[in-house]
Amino acid sequence: MEVPIHWLMRPIAALRQARGHLFPWVPLFIGTGVSIWFSLHWEPGLVAYVGAGGICVLCLLVRLRGPEVLHPFAVAIACLAAGILACGLRVQMVQAPMLDFRYYGPVTGRVIELDRSQTDALRVTLDQVILDRVDPDRGPVTVRLSLRSKEPGHIPFPGEVIMVTGHLSAPQGPVEPGSFNFRRMAFFDQLGAVGYSTTPVMLWQRSEPGARLIDRLRSHLSTGMQRAMPSQAGAFAAGAMTGDRSGITQDTVQALRDSSLAHLLAISGMNLAFLIAFVFALIRYGLALIPPVALRVNTKKVAAVVSLGVAAFYLALSGANVATERAFIMVSVMLGAVLLDRKALTLRSVAIAGVILLLWKPESLLEPGFQMSFAATVALIAGFRAVDRRVVAGGMPKWAVPVFALVLSSLIGGLSTAPYAAAHFNRFTDYGLVANLLTVPVMGAVVMPAGAIAALLAPFGMAALPLWFMEKGAAWILLIAHWVAGWDGSVTPIPAPGPWVLPLVTFAGALVILTAGWVRVAAIAPAALAVVLWATAERPVVLISEDGALVGVIGAKGRAVSAPKGAGFAARSWLENDGDLAVQAEAATREGFDGDPGWRSFSVAGLRGIALKGKGVQDRIAEACAQADIVVAPVLAESPPKGCILFDQGALRQTGAVALLSHPMGLRVWAAKAENRVWSPPRRESPLPDILRPDPSRRAARQVAKANQ
Repeated sequence: MEVPIHWLMRPIAALRQARGHLFPWVPLFIGTGVSIWFSLHWEPGLVAYVGAGGICVLCLLVRLRGPEVLHPFAVAIACLAAGILACGLRVQMVQAPMLDFRYYGPVTGRVIELDRSQTDALRVTLDQVILDRVDPDRGPVTVRLSLRSKEPGHIPFPGEVIMVTGHLSAPQGPVEPGSFNFRRMAFFDQLGAVGYSTTPVMLWQRSEPGARLIDRLRSHLSTGMQRAMPSQAGAFAAGAMTGDRSGITQDTVQALRDSSLAHLLAISGMNLAFLIAFVFALIRYGLALIPPVALRVNTKKVAAVVSLGVAAFYLALSGANVATERAFIMVSVMLGAVLLDRKALTLRSVAIAGVILLLWKPESLLEPGFQMSFAATVALIAGFRAVDRRVVAGGMPKWAVPVFALVLSSLIGGLSTAPYAAAHFNRFTDYGLVANLLTVPVMGAVVMPAGAIAALLAPFGMAALPLWFMEKGAAWILLIAHWVAGWDGSVTPIPAPGPWVLPLVTFAGALVILTAGWVRVAAIAPAALAVVLWATAERPVVLISEDGALVGVIGAKGRAVSAPKGAGFAARSWLENDGDLAVQAEAATREGFDGDPGWRSFSVAGLRGIALKGKGVQDRIAEACAQADIVVAPVLAESPPKGCILFDQGALRQTGAVALLSHPMGLRVWAAKAENRVWSPPRRESPLPDILRPDPSRRAARQVAKANQ
């Protein structure tokens, strides 16, 4: 029995040896608790939160009074419970009404944000919303409208109160079960309705003094920059500096994505790091040039204090989105370490930032920016720590160190974020390393410093020259983006993974980075399992959009869709999740559907389906049900016929988007509205069976009817 006991004691001995180095595991366990909470299909009640609180108290007592060997386990369990408690508290803080009906009429509200929709239309977000004949207690806190009017009207500006005639509805759920849930994100953003307007904007009231001051300042700066730089390069530079992306076209955004350069536009760790590094160096070395000051003042700490103030101002100016908040917390921790004479960038400082953000905004764990940012930062710290002594301190020439650091940081950053980018965006940018090597130095040495200098010189009317340099740097970045995105094979499509893949990848990475010795070998198991699960992930055989306007069927050449237009976002998402680069019009020409545009028939797993569309759908439902097992109709059936499974608006309101998956008995039904969470619409019992089975008697009857015709 000596050998088994010895092996059982090895993990405990390893924990004892790692004492003092276990803190980076804290955000991982908190994040696990958050993941458990979000994965539930039902809403936890008071009993669950009281239980989680009791577990935290019990674990605290064990940590304070219990044996030392139990301390790591007590902290881990307490972190899991803390993640659940943070989610419950966050829900209570942000809970707000969502529109539970379709609305058409006047919409009045104060402008708080301007950006662009995926169709390049100007999009406005309003608060202090007033809807005609809608009780304010039932009305949404904020709404977002795409402005599609072809007639000239007032150009909205932050702080102004405007009025439009708009179509509004509640934020939609996933375009397919298990995919990104926009309605959940909207709940935590307190976005109660989305829609569009085809009428010109009317100015109802000008901005009040002091109202939305930061938003107005952001728009003023962005407008001024784009007037001085009237090009897409200027719009890119303004977006990178202020967060206002309303001037950037979708063509530019797509090129940045396909070249792996979209992170340069997001105001996150890299942009803030470039700006703060420039400010820190400017203050520190500028004061060092003044001997009386340099001899009496710790210029390093003065630079840290000034840089912290600049970072806080930049956070407010950029709109304080989650990516910028994450970057600000990390920068604040690093600058705080400088003030306390500690090492600025360590795994501990990143862990502190992770703990703060997860407890403050636990929903950020589900966002691609959170996952990619922390993955890149942790991997860069660990990677440079591993090669620092062996390579840099081993006699590398000074001139080669910056080149080596650039290549290594791009390589590590790209590899560490690749699984998360592929899982969320269904693509791998094959030449992203080349694009980053050619542009990141320009972003750090030209664009961001020139923007900072322009901000300093603008009050004196001397910003023209730095803005010229800024525009040229931004133009170079966009030139590389379009050039690399245009290469053959620049993007490799990746199908969507299952729900366990990214947690397994994260756990494997944590074992490699946060452990030592033989424990690292254990990372092979979760990494290999993640690869297998990803490679064998099942895609739905049939997909039906939430409004019933589109059906997608897997065929020999990929997914075919029932219509070349309509439900475009759903079609694009389905194809991307399949790992397919085709557009909707191309997918509509594939084999899988027969018949005219209003009567599209398909056959899957022995079941015949018909997708109806266009005028007269109501009158054709009975005929379609007589000929098919599955009928999809984008209307509310007045008298649903029996004999077929009907996906009309009545059924789809209860199920949301529907996926049909392969099953030995036929097709398994998977509804998007299968969960009952606080952000979900009121759930009723689904009218659909769990399994759709072929009916031989119906098939025989259809064959007889066809023969008689």
